[in-house]
Amino acid sequence: MNFGAPLLTYALLIYKPYTFYKMLEEKNDNLHDADGNLKETSQEASSTDNETVAAETTQSENEETTEFVGEIIAEDEAQSEVAENAETADFVSNLIAEDEAKQDAVENIDPSDSEKSKQTAEFVSDVIEEDEAEENTAGGKAAALAKAEAADDDNIIELTPEQVADDSLVVEDDSIFAIKAISDANAEESEDETVRQEIPMLDYEALSMDELVDALEKLVSNEKVMAVKDHVEEVKKFFLAKYHHFIEEKKDEWHAENPDTTEDFHYHLPLKVKFDQLYSQYRDIKNTHFKSLQSNLDENLKTRLAIVEALKNLINPQENIKDTLKHFNELRDRWKNAGSIPKDKYNHVWNNYHFHVENFYDYLHLDREARDIDFKHNLELKQKIVARVEELVNEPDINKAFRELQDLHKIWKEDIGPVSREHREEIWNRFSELTKQMHDKRESLFEKLRAGETENLEKKKDIIAKIEVLATEKVNSHALWLAQIEKVEALRNEFFTTGKVPPEVNEETWTAFKNGVRNFNALKNSFYKDIKKDQNDNLNRKQALVAKAKELQESTDFAVTTPIMKQIQEEWKQIGHVPRKFSDKLWAEFKSACNSYFEKLKESKSEENAEEVEAFDKKKEYLESLREFQLTGEHRADLDAIKAHIENWKGFGKVPFGRRHIEGKFNKILDALFEKLSLSKKETEMMRFSNRVEQLAGSDDSRKLENEKVFLQRKIDEVQGEIFQLENNIQFFSSSKNSKKENPMIVEVRKSIERHKEELDTLKQKLKQLRNINQ
Repeated sequence: MNFGAPLLTYALLIYKPYTFYKMLEEKNDNLHDADGNLKETSQEASSTDNETVAAETTQSENEETTEFVGEIIAEDEAQSEVAENAETADFVSNLIAEDEAKQDAVENIDPSDSEKSKQTAEFVSDVIEEDEAEENTAGGKAAALAKAEAADDDNIIELTPEQVADDSLVVEDDSIFAIKAISDANAEESEDETVRQEIPMLDYEALSMDELVDALEKLVSNEKVMAVKDHVEEVKKFFLAKYHHFIEEKKDEWHAENPDTTEDFHYHLPLKVKFDQLYSQYRDIKNTHFKSLQSNLDENLKTRLAIVEALKNLINPQENIKDTLKHFNELRDRWKNAGSIPKDKYNHVWNNYHFHVENFYDYLHLDREARDIDFKHNLELKQKIVARVEELVNEPDINKAFRELQDLHKIWKEDIGPVSREHREEIWNRFSELTKQMHDKRESLFEKLRAGETENLEKKKDIIAKIEVLATEKVNSHALWLAQIEKVEALRNEFFTTGKVPPEVNEETWTAFKNGVRNFNALKNSFYKDIKKDQNDNLNRKQALVAKAKELQESTDFAVTTPIMKQIQEEWKQIGHVPRKFSDKLWAEFKSACNSYFEKLKESKSEENAEEVEAFDKKKEYLESLREFQLTGEHRADLDAIKAHIENWKGFGKVPFGRRHIEGKFNKILDALFEKLSLSKKETEMMRFSNRVEQLAGSDDSRKLENEKVFLQRKIDEVQGEIFQLENNIQFFSSSKNSKKENPMIVEVRKSIERHKEELDTLKQKLKQLRNINQ
């Protein structure tokens, strides 16, 4: 009896999981995160891309950078491809090694022909029953999983909703939910093998606009488009939020400085241009990827369906068994290299493929001993998977463990055959329970993350409340407003660094924050709008002073102009701030005019100093000759001579300030001469006063003359008051009993009145002389 065909056939059955393990090793080189799905076809991506940069910019109307982002991406690629899957790869390699050992054992089997038909029927029945137990447990999907029994001419049957809901399922509903999550994730990955690349999500909300653009530039340079998809969208969301806030602040500042303008606000930020270019580049890359992906998925699906059809046709009694086995191996190789297919076709196509592979085994009539060895071998493989999952339950990195669990489920479903009936329910229930434990552990992690987001929400609400309070406080000084602005800026930074909030309230929280800041800015701008009006008034006043200073800067009448220029400077100091854009230019013009005048004054004084020294020398020499002057005895001639000396003295001019004591010496000589002339006291005083007035008039300080006038006027008022009081006293004494007899006190009062009247007359003449100087 010829046992070659059955033995070779069983060797092929053992070879079946080995090829899948090899395939898995190749897949592990390209594992990515399970983001991608068929919903993001090129058509949808194209729709999303219709968000133009211009639309984003229109909405804008209302310190170490992330240099390590590229390193994280590069490092994560390597870790995901090697380190992160190292345990799974080692585990699979051990399974492969055991498989190879089993192949040698199979060759020594000598089955009995008499039981082949019965054994084959039992084997196929066992395969179908285990598929029903496991695939029904993993049910709960909208599209039911295909079952391993024929329902139509193509031998394809799909699980009905009634079967999915059957109470006789092996595992409980919560385990079904956990297994469904694994099944869905594997279906997602079946569509695009490039999506499963885990890249740590950074806290993009805490980055500045410059840092976000740097991060985007590094993400766009990554070849794994789907791996960076969520990262790019996060960067975009927070960049645009910060950009809109920045533009609103600039717009508020512009309106505050230009309250009456009718022009539209425009602001150009080069960083925004760079961001738009990078994001546009990413969209182009993503569109190209989706178009290529969709085309490849469709072609790969056609290829796999053709392979399934070819498997159906292998059962051909007319063909030599060796040729049939050769064709079977070729089809399996083609299946292995067929590539990804749409996720919604994944389970259906895989189950059809396995169904027809099992039909082929049925056709080859495997014997019972070979079947028992296969069952035993499959049980050992599944026990090892269960043991590995038991280890994964205690893995601290839950996300990493869950990804490996996905791989193990895929191996269990796709690569390992059935086990004997007595072990079937036990091993599957254990695997399902461990899956549930890991799923619960993962959900617990998500609950903690959600709790953290809820805590962040409360913090952000508190920040928003503080901003809203500041937005209602009335502040009436620039210094206090600076303090308020600093507080809001600190709260704003705290808001951005607090972390994420639950997604369902993210937009609501962001809107409340923007409204709070906008209300604060409105109150601030209202204050500065009023300040702006005052500043415009100050601008007009200062511009008038600048014009006056420019008008006087070329004047050489220093005695008149200098006090005016000093007064202008004092007025300038008293005027408040002007709009910032005019401040520097206006001050430069005023300072230039003042400096120009006082430089000329300085030069003039330098020349005058030499003249003053010369005048001092002349007066000193003249003073010596004046001491030798003798009166002739003729009153008129001597008086004229003294007046001539006075004129000569004035003709010498001013002397240096530090040598003005010589004027006192000259006045003493004059006083002595006046006494010898026997002039009246009044005449002498008036001559001295005339000499003093001329000296005051020659001084640079015009205020001295004004001060002298004030002094004289005050003295006149005092003397008049005293005269009034004395006259009242006389009237009092005149009304007494002794009024007929001259009272000595009355006589004295009358003399005092006469002296006061003479003094009053002299003071009035002095004041008149001072006033005549200005005419």
